[in-house]
Amino acid sequence: MELTERKKKVLRAVVESYISTAEPVGSKALMETAGLNVSSATIRNELADLTEEGYLEQPHTSAGRIPTPKGYRLYVNELMEEQRLSLEETRQINEALHLKMQELDKVINEAGRMVSALTNYPAFALAGNARRITIRRFDLILVDTNSFIAVVMTDTNVVKNKLFRLPAELSEPQLQLLTTLLNTAFVGKTLDQLTPELMRVAEHAAGSSYGLISLVVSFAMEVLDGLEHSSVYTSGTSHILDHPEYQDLDKAQKLMTYLSEEKALTESLAIPALNEEGAKILIGPENVAEELKDTSVVLASYDIGDGMKGVIGVVGPTRMDYAKVAAKLSYVADGLAKLFGQTELPPAKPDKEE
Repeated sequence: MELTERKKKVLRAVVESYISTAEPVGSKALMETAGLNVSSATIRNELADLTEEGYLEQPHTSAGRIPTPKGYRLYVNELMEEQRLSLEETRQINEALHLKMQELDKVINEAGRMVSALTNYPAFALAGNARRITIRRFDLILVDTNSFIAVVMTDTNVVKNKLFRLPAELSEPQLQLLTTLLNTAFVGKTLDQLTPELMRVAEHAAGSSYGLISLVVSFAMEVLDGLEHSSVYTSGTSHILDHPEYQDLDKAQKLMTYLSEEKALTESLAIPALNEEGAKILIGPENVAEELKDTSVVLASYDIGDGMKGVIGVVGPTRMDYAKVAAKLSYVADGLAKLFGQTELPPAKPDKEE
């Protein structure tokens, strides 16, 4: 059932008050801060209706109300105002993004640290491939009669090479034949397709030829596996202790342990987000992982180029200032995309006028 405008104003006031204070919100506090111009009795009735409809809950009989995940979702979808960053915030982000790029993982890690410091929440960041990578080309270069260099190029234009030393002699014509076989059978194959193809080739190739083919294909598999594996960098996990929801150390420890488990974090948050566009907000039960059912996650993805995408996000209590966090993450993601694309960083935006 569609909420009335007054109910929406009350819900918005409750959410924003609870975000600010971490304390249940009562009708008296709303009278003082919400500017609703209605009686305290009317506000109490609206609070009761919102509670009955599942947007608010009352932790104790005599306490005020706090938002439920359903209430936060309506707030995020319809009620919160877009936030603009201050000039100081945009300056800090731009300075961090302008750090000299040495390696991709260093930049991603630094971006995660910056987001954690800006939001006061644990942050995670990674770079990965939004699609499966394939081999585009093989080249074999003869060094001498007992060694050759294998060069592998992927469809993302990554080039890797490896020197192989052999117990037996190898001629240039033999190497050219191997190159032809590799480019005929294994080009365009993903990591999980290479092993079945290698088994098929084994049925037809001579023993010595198959041994060499197996060496090169195994190297190609190492290359693809390395490129498809996404390392997750977490920062500021101890920030979780700054929030009253995690004063219970057992509860805090469980969440901090989960955030340190790279595989779990990748599968539940980062990998699905590689195919998302813009900022995404997951509130409480909307999270797949059981460890995140009482938390909210805000994340944003961005293009790096050459078939790669990045994800950056934060984890915190459902009492999160979604508008501010989403604005900061979106700005960082936009800045990283422009940084990797070597275009201009986004301009600074002043505070929104009251």
